[in-house]
Amino acid sequence: MAIPVQTKTLDLIAMIPTTKGNLAIYQISENAVTIEFGVAIDDALLLRINAFDQLLKKSPFPGMRSTVPGYATLSIFFDPLQVLNNEGLPGKTCYQKVSNYLQGLKEDEKAASIVAADIIEIPVCYGGDFGPDLTYVADFHHMTTDEVIRLHTSAIYTVYMIGFIPGFAYLGGLSDELETPRKESPRKVVPAGSVGIAGKQTGVYPLDTPGGWQLIGKTPLKLFDAAREQPSLLKAGDQVKFGAINYGDYETLINK
Repeated sequence: MAIPVQTKTLDLIAMIPTTKGNLAIYQISENAVTIEFGVAIDDALLLRINAFDQLLKKSPFPGMRSTVPGYATLSIFFDPLQVLNNEGLPGKTCYQKVSNYLQGLKEDEKAASIVAADIIEIPVCYGGDFGPDLTYVADFHHMTTDEVIRLHTSAIYTVYMIGFIPGFAYLGGLSDELETPRKESPRKVVPAGSVGIAGKQTGVYPLDTPGGWQLIGKTPLKLFDAAREQPSLLKAGDQVKFGAINYGDYETLINK
């Protein structure tokens, strides 16, 4: 006899978030839930999300597959059949079983405040063919291209989340002076390694992909490599510092 699989239509109660303090848990599909930790995007919230993510990875529930941190959320993916078949998880549905387990985990406030952040230095060759929008960004803000580079390299950025393609890191911490709207018409192909600005964020394209960010430079580093033990160079919580290099340095680094 087939084991019933939980669906959205069968588990209507999952449409209402389970809350504990300021923590809310939503069902987003038959094999995933999302924990909402708050609504603000800030470093303190990021630390809490990363600490909870590490806690969950150290103590996973039966059937858990993966986690995906977001700006203010943590999504957890699991095998519905393993969850339903596990009598040690209290509840009748997958959502109830997973939600009850998550609510039972005890957050460590001290751990959330001392999660170490790696600092990744990313060399960037700015302007020219590598940064075709650098002049536009400078003109938009009534400054020189050198001023744009100085501002972009003087900040320390925080990786808030990874998406929309593997290895693409959304970096917070861009100077207000460099906030620039996306391009009205996205490019059909943005080369891997391109460094761009969109609104209040900056980021590096890890793969060749369409994109509408303003491109100001390019890094010789490979941001995503499926053959590496950790395919993505960056992860949520990392800190990033960009450094300006010339074309000769770029060629030397990319040919290593």
